[in-house]
Amino acid sequence: MSTTTKPINQKAWLLVLPVLICVAFSAIVPLMTVVNYSVQDIISPERRVFVGTEWFASVMRDDELHSALYRQLGFSLAVLAVEIPLGILLALSMPATGWKASAVLVIVALSLLIPWNVVGTIWQIYGRSDIGLLGHMIQLMGIEYSYTGNATHAWLTVLVMDVWHWTPLVALLCYAGLRSIPDAYYQAARIDGASKFAVFRYIQLPKMRGVLMIAVLLRFMDSFMIYTEPFVLTGGGPGNATTFLSQYLTQKAVGQFDLGPAAAFSLIYFLIILLLCFVLYNWMQRVGTQEVEQIA
Repeated sequence: MSTTTKPINQKAWLLVLPVLICVAFSAIVPLMTVVNYSVQDIISPERRVFVGTEWFASVMRDDELHSALYRQLGFSLAVLAVEIPLGILLALSMPATGWKASAVLVIVALSLLIPWNVVGTIWQIYGRSDIGLLGHMIQLMGIEYSYTGNATHAWLTVLVMDVWHWTPLVALLCYAGLRSIPDAYYQAARIDGASKFAVFRYIQLPKMRGVLMIAVLLRFMDSFMIYTEPFVLTGGGPGNATTFLSQYLTQKAVGQFDLGPAAAFSLIYFLIILLLCFVLYNWMQRVGTQEVEQIA
């Protein structure tokens, strides 16, 4: 018997070359520059002193960094705790077919089209007690609301602003997951007399596991790097109530022009995001696998 061998054409790698060049210039080269800055004390453009891991050690001992990290973790977890269930409920209530479905999709996606700095400006006006609808209504309820003078009010305002801006993204992802479920599953559930909660628990939620994983990872990474909205709305205040990691990094790099510590901190920031996303991804994978095994 004769065997044929499929020819291997290594020239196909040339098609990947433009992508590799773009990645090199947009990601790898800047990353190497940051690594270079993180191990040097840049006294002037002409004078640089190699300091090794000194900046990393000083950043890790920074109490303000620890406080910003705790605020950031609390904010990101609160974002996930609110936006994921709210996005699922919104997706379940959206119509599946017809012109109403198209209209609702457009309306839901409107907030995603607004630039981040404009979102901060909208809520800056919206939360004022003199000209803003939200601030005025809260004042009429007898609550002394001030996102510029009360740390709790500022933190909650930033949270509500993020929920308003990004919950539609979670809803659209969940809606796409729901629409991809074959109708045969719903027919079988109707034959078995399953309740709406049972349909959601055993059909819709497991089938949405993939899109929910994407939604959780996207929202966690984005909320962990939030900068523009709280900067425009509160400027990080009052005090440091809404000064998250990204704004603290900006203050180091731009405000104080400490390029060495800022570069070291940015690398630590990058590794923290990777580590937390890795842990979150593996946890969600394990939860999904356990649910499938229990159903089987």
